[in-house]
Amino acid sequence: MNAQIKDAEASVLVEAPRSRVWKALTDPSIVRQYFLGTNVTTTWREGDPVTFAGEWQGRSYEDKGIVLENRREELLRITHYSPLTGLPDAPENYHTVEYRLIEQPNGTEITITQGNNKSDSEAEESAKLWEMVLGNLKELLER
Repeated sequence: MNAQIKDAEASVLVEAPRSRVWKALTDPSIVRQYFLGTNVTTTWREGDPVTFAGEWQGRSYEDKGIVLENRREELLRITHYSPLTGLPDAPENYHTVEYRLIEQPNGTEITITQGNNKSDSEAEESAKLWEMVLGNLKELLER
């Protein structure tokens, strides 16, 4: 049995109140501005579907998942599957993505954790992507 594959994790402190950060994570018109032009469609209600559509490295995509947990201004957990992986649309090929917000004296700390990675290298690549997304979010909210 091989060792547990690590989760991808990225974290950033944004100098903005938690309510503003939460809105940026859940409002599709704001998401599009920092998340590589992604169009998010969902109600954010637990059990409801979520889709992410756009273009990545010249290829159109439509990723999908389910909202697992939504604790306003605190925690958002979803599943995520991307056909661009080339893997079949099966439960074992879905990641879990968790957005956790923690109030800090000088702003809000956001941590994104992506589970169910296939390899440590996939986890490392995903962590880099999430760091870029969080960097864009920080820049947008601190403007």
